Amino acid sequence: MSRKTALITGITGQDGSYLAEFLLEKDYKVIGMVRRSSTVNFDRIAHLQEVENLEIVQGDLLDQMSLIHLLNDYQPDEVYNLAAQSFVPTSWIQPVLTGEFTALGVTRVLDAVRIVNPKIRFYQASSSEMFGKVVEVPQKESTPFYPRSPYGVAKVYGHWITVNYRESYDLFACSGILFNHESPRRGLEFVTHKVTHAAARIKLGLQKEVRLGNLEAQRDWGYAGDYVQAMWLMLQKDKPDDYVIATGETHSVRELCRVAFAHLDLNYEDHVVVDEKFYRPAEVDLLIGDASKAHARLGWEPMVDFEGLIKLMVDADLEAIKAERHSLPVDSTQK
Repeated sequence: MSRKTALITGITGQDGSYLAEFLLEKDYKVIGMVRRSSTVNFDRIAHLQEVENLEIVQGDLLDQMSLIHLLNDYQPDEVYNLAAQSFVPTSWIQPVLTGEFTALGVTRVLDAVRIVNPKIRFYQASSSEMFGKVVEVPQKESTPFYPRSPYGVAKVYGHWITVNYRESYDLFACSGILFNHESPRRGLEFVTHKVTHAAARIKLGLQKEVRLGNLEAQRDWGYAGDYVQAMWLMLQKDKPDDYVIATGETHSVRELCRVAFAHLDLNYEDHVVVDEKFYRPAEVDLLIGDASKAHARLGWEPMVDFEGLIKLMVDADLEAIKAERHSLPVDSTQK
């Protein structure tokens, strides 16, 4: 049996790096698409750079022809579209750019698949942010969408255009409606990593407080390393479909703070400051997913629980900060 080839857009992101690892372990040839930029951050895949079956190539969700050329050149069996402007607060500041990448970018990839090879299997990274102001709890595949941010709106478009291309052109196109998934590779702008990183710095005496927004907001947080397996499983089925991927548990930002700080023998109330500037213009208060369809049809189950995830992130931050401090010149550490 010949080796499969997968193209991953957004390979330098959290999910892209874990998915690349997962597919390489399954003996895939992995093509990672990155935008041409002077500031591309390869930190998350640096440990994979010398792997023989990984190739990094240039392409752009804003450029249809670059996508067509990539598909023609590499003829992938599977395409995982993970690239997006994915930080929700930024979507209010840059709503048009968010729409270009996160909505229309999906259409460009799908149309490139249709033009080059309709047999390619396609995965679209949908989001629990599509549910927004939820109309039922928990949220499942049939729950109506009510997005509360430009990002959520763009993701709804990306989701429905994927369904539309599946039904219009008989493409094997799936959407994974992933609830919040975190890891030590999560960007520091996301609240989970902001909290765990701050807790580690406070423990080491490098800062005294962390400023956050709504502590009562509740999310269904899982481990990104678990969730990329679900993406792959979707593309191995006989028929394409959409799946909610979630833990089925919800936790507040306040609980996140409590677990992270307690793991370091600290009281979060001594260090967490609520700052209204971190509130969203339209808040999403409660997200909790029902992944029973994925359990039943894909055989997928999350392996890392909430407390285990937060402790994993705190420990990783603690070690990374210590290593960074030890690598600094002596005079820098004395300031």
